[in-house]
Amino acid sequence: TGVEMEALTAVQVGLLTIYDMCKAVDRGMTITDVRVLEKHGGKSGDWVAQD
Repeated sequence: TGVEMEALTAVQVGLLTIYDMCKAVDRGMTITDVRVLEKHGGKSGDWVAQD
């Protein structure tokens, strides 16, 4: 839904900001494992990722 997309976008923007500040030290950095782990409320109810 929109809330999850907004949360994922905000996290990625934050991580890209950190990357931008640190790229002078290591351009080989990677951003990985960004995902929704839990969701509460909404039309579908609660949801927890299965690991």
